[in-house]
Amino acid sequence: MDRTPGTAIVKLPPAATAVDQLDPQSPAERVGAAFLVRHPARTRDAYANALRTWSTWCSEQGLDLLAVQRAHVERWLRHLEEQGRSPATRAQYLSALSGYYAEAIDLEVIARNPVARIRRPATGQDSPRLGLDVDEVRRLLHAAALAGPRDAALASLLLHCGLRISEALGLTLGDLSTSRGHRTARVLRKGGAVHQVPLPAPAAHAVDALLADRGLAAATGAFFDATPLFVDSEGRQLDRFDAGRIVRRLARAASIRKAVSPHSLRHSFVTLALDAGVPLRDVQDSAGHADPKTTRRYDRGRHSLDRFAGYAVAAHVG
Repeated sequence: MDRTPGTAIVKLPPAATAVDQLDPQSPAERVGAAFLVRHPARTRDAYANALRTWSTWCSEQGLDLLAVQRAHVERWLRHLEEQGRSPATRAQYLSALSGYYAEAIDLEVIARNPVARIRRPATGQDSPRLGLDVDEVRRLLHAAALAGPRDAALASLLLHCGLRISEALGLTLGDLSTSRGHRTARVLRKGGAVHQVPLPAPAAHAVDALLADRGLAAATGAFFDATPLFVDSEGRQLDRFDAGRIVRRLARAASIRKAVSPHSLRHSFVTLALDAGVPLRDVQDSAGHADPKTTRRYDRGRHSLDRFAGYAVAAHVG
């Protein structure tokens, strides 16, 4: 990639583990490495993606990353909004930028944080995206089965187990096991907690079909086997961008017209579990939510109109 004169490009590999992995002659890259190295893997990936997006935009505008001003950041936020990026995404991107420039101040590379006084977008209390209904879930699972064992296993783990996409893609053969009669997957949750997630029959069958297709056998507690469960045609572990493309392709094949992402499938797991009468606390635990408010947030947006108290008042008054 050619560099625009006067522009600093930040190389931000998600797996960066040391400052000296990057160009020591580039202050912007050293700041990026120093900032990212302090975060756990999932947060690091999200922040790295935000900083890449910002770096790309600055390159297109001919801006030096370490010489930008508040007005440039505000213009970038308007650009993101025009692209349809959600308030939650914009807020996360701003958080990444704020941390990056705070690191630059600590390293005495710049004097002021251009993000410091920018107001974060209001994200609201309800999830802005709706999950799939039962018919859409069935159609998507059917499309996944037709697409092949890998896509079927991925869709099943998201829909039947409610895994985050990072949790599903992070699975290895050594994470698959059996415990007290349950087929399980060892999952690294947000915050670093490790949970044994039971695999319902459809998910277990889908995983077994994927293993058979790859000529592999499920591990029985051999946690040292780090062979990734989900790989592409060349044997490389899938990333979240690969997964996004797979889910969008399956949604098109299932004739689902609304926007669907891997998170939409996890969202569907929560809402369908609540519809099925599963207690909120059990859904919270199954989804790995630290706070029940998060679980309720997934459900409120769908039924907020139906539950409006005014209907009950009108019926009561007559």
